[in-house]
Amino acid sequence: MTKDYNDVETALARIQAHKGVQGIVIATHEGSVIRSTLDNIQTPQISTLVTQLASRGKSVVRDLDPEDELTFLRIRSKKHEIMVAETKQYLLIVIQNPHEL
Repeated sequence: MTKDYNDVETALARIQAHKGVQGIVIATHEGSVIRSTLDNIQTPQISTLVTQLASRGKSVVRDLDPEDELTFLRIRSKKHEIMVAETKQYLLIVIQNPHEL
């Protein structure tokens, strides 16, 4: 295993250990899954929908200020909280239950 792979696995384990975290998806900006802790049904659904939402959010931020860019997106519903950290290479998507925090 390479050092980068170990670093990613360590980071995922650390995030997954937080109270309330139900799953993590790392995806490209196009929605292709790089890594996921969710099942095979939830993973493509979350990846596709959240990457589309992040893309729209990115456009809104750019429209408001062309010199700004989206770095983090947080959405909360009655059942879930979805947090999206955007980098140049990928999106880190964390799903958690806000009632377990």
